[in-house]
Amino acid sequence: MTESYMTRDGLEKLKKELTNLKQVKIKCSADIAEAREKGDLKENAEYHAAKEKLGEIMGRISRVQDSIASARMIEDIEIKEGEVQIGVKVSLQEIKSKMKMDWILVGGVESDPTSGKISVDSPLAQGLLGHKVGEEVTVALPAGSKTFKILKTEAAV
Repeated sequence: MTESYMTRDGLEKLKKELTNLKQVKIKCSADIAEAREKGDLKENAEYHAAKEKLGEIMGRISRVQDSIASARMIEDIEIKEGEVQIGVKVSLQEIKSKMKMDWILVGGVESDPTSGKISVDSPLAQGLLGHKVGEEVTVALPAGSKTFKILKTEAAV
């Protein structure tokens, strides 16, 4: 099992999601039992829909449990000053456009680009990891290579 890097807040959110999913599973199981009582299962759309939903819920429960079991807290990682690594907010400037941007590097479970959080497994983060403030780094991105200057890093968690 590979480690899932996350913050303590992220772990708590997953635990709450798991509790909620287990409640939904109970409801879904009751829906299946109720639909089963209606007779012929071959043509019972409610039964088949409930079975499909239960399968999706069970899959999500399994993934959430795996993430919780393999959780490694980002807060426990030693942050190296001036270096791009997980748990760090990195300020960049794209060289060609001069556009500045800030990203917080997190584990995949907490990735949310709309709130400025990207997974350390993303192409951008992979290209930046281990580099230091002041360096110019060319990163292979899906839309083509871009060069960034690392302006600043700071602990984000």
